[in-house]
Amino acid sequence: MNNPHLALLAALLFWLISPPVLANQLNIICSNDPEWCKLMAQSFEKDTGIAVEMHQRSSGEALAQVRSESGNPSMDVWWGGTSDPHLIAAAEGLTQPSGADTSALLGWAINMVEMSGGSAIGIHAGALGIAYNTDVLAKNKLPAPACWRDLVNPVYSGLIQLANPNSSGTAYTQLATLVQIFGENDAFYLLAEIGWNVSFYTSSGSAPSKAAARGDTAISVGFMHDMAKLIKAGYPLEIVSPCEGTGYEIGGVSIIDGTHNFEASRRWVDYVLSKEAQALAPQVDMFNVPSNANVPLPPESPALESIKLIDYDFFTYGASETRARLLTRWDTEVDPFNRTER
Repeated sequence: MNNPHLALLAALLFWLISPPVLANQLNIICSNDPEWCKLMAQSFEKDTGIAVEMHQRSSGEALAQVRSESGNPSMDVWWGGTSDPHLIAAAEGLTQPSGADTSALLGWAINMVEMSGGSAIGIHAGALGIAYNTDVLAKNKLPAPACWRDLVNPVYSGLIQLANPNSSGTAYTQLATLVQIFGENDAFYLLAEIGWNVSFYTSSGSAPSKAAARGDTAISVGFMHDMAKLIKAGYPLEIVSPCEGTGYEIGGVSIIDGTHNFEASRRWVDYVLSKEAQALAPQVDMFNVPSNANVPLPPESPALESIKLIDYDFFTYGASETRARLLTRWDTEVDPFNRTER
């Protein structure tokens, strides 16, 4: 190209359409608690000298962003969030194997690696539960729920908050859990009946239990480790493991396909799998079950072996087709803007 003006124009266009490659900065989607995201970013930066920019997203929002940026990602890594969207991203070729050492991880974390072809790794786990505000129930002289089916009781009208499974990985885990316990048709009937008692569907999976802790609602569904954090903070919550059984999540970490910072991304994955990094979580009152076998379980963490867990089918319910079909059915049969009167 002999024309210097054309050469300059070509260089400018290349710069405009190509994200800058910053070897010493990582852009990370964080689907964990904001305080945990901040702590991990600060610790990683201190250890490696690599700057981290955290972008807070729920699991559903994270998957939507990764999909929308396919081929030209602005993000490098996705850390946190339930396994289902991580598995979907892997199946769609949106993430890539890191090649990280998983020898210190527990079996359920390695199982995620195998299901995703190496593109997603389990970093923590937690069981789904029901929480209720003891003060609100006592004030209204209401019974405490013990089972999923109890949530249809009309005495709870307007006193339950849940999350929307379109945006929340927590809520999708609840949806998939009920389908596996009751069968698909009965599960959707149950969700629709519970829906008559729901005052509001949040976009965030942890928001309903925060509302229950404040007394803005009486009952919520979420992950037990999030509820344990609120109890430690002094809120009058009780945690229930539903009598019919419950599902659980495996939080994941994935490197985005097409990242401009693969080596730095790989260092992040190695870091979050390490004993030292996973042991930091209780500093910000995060009580998930760590995936590194060498990290002791915090005393506040609900032990998975003490809970009636279902044999959660991550492969089936982490598939794009299954998720899309169940969410479409939820939109039609459960979403308060679409359902018909009883």
